Amino acid sequence: MDIKKLLVGGIVGGILFFGLGYLIYGNLLTGFMQKNPGTATGVDRAMDDIQFLYLAIGNLAMGFLLAYIFVKSNVGSLAGGLVTGGVVGALVSVGVDCVMYATTHVISKTAMAADVVSTTVMCAIVGAVVGMVMGMGKKAS
Repeated sequence: MDIKKLLVGGIVGGILFFGLGYLIYGNLLTGFMQKNPGTATGVDRAMDDIQFLYLAIGNLAMGFLLAYIFVKSNVGSLAGGLVTGGVVGALVSVGVDCVMYATTHVISKTAMAADVVSTTVMCAIVGAVVGMVMGMGKKAS
């Protein structure tokens, strides 16, 4: 396994996930998600240093997930990263959101659909950049 590519891809991916998450969930979808909650109440947390740390860890984990998959499947281009990232994002978000919807009152069907679309787009964008970065320095065949 190419550890250097895994580390670079994971860190770049984590940073991009953090930035896109802030843009998409922290700004663009904030009002939408507040208008389409599940029936559970009091589930939002105030962001303090500890929550910020866990948010950063979660974003880095997602970056490393994509980087690991890309290393194992030899993805090293913008197009390959876009497609693979989008597929991984769609499958992970459908899996997590459907289980969360089925077992909790935290998310509504409408919010679940928006989250699947948002996560898929985020993962495709991050995947494209990570794929491109991980492909840098490859010798042309």
